[in-house]
Amino acid sequence: MKVLALVLVAFLVAIQAQLWMGRGSLPYVAHLREEVAAAHADNDKARARNAQLQAELRDLREGLEMVEEKARFELGMIKSDEVFIPVTPTAASAGKR
Repeated sequence: MKVLALVLVAFLVAIQAQLWMGRGSLPYVAHLREEVAAAHADNDKARARNAQLQAELRDLREGLEMVEEKARFELGMIKSDEVFIPVTPTAASAGKR
């Protein structure tokens, strides 16, 4: 009977050790939950960025307005019948704002 009790106590200690120090321990599970939450946040950011890129791609495919806007602002291009006049604010007009 004493041997059976010792075996059962040993199993109980082994199970408790796994609960507190092993792969299924409470601190380890809490750490994994934090990692999952961080991964979900990263995925949400990536989804938002993908949606933005898809909208921009749709605009580029469907209309030339977006292409023209990008050419004007990013590349400084103008149409053949336009005249480009750069306007720089003076010190007096910049102070009034």
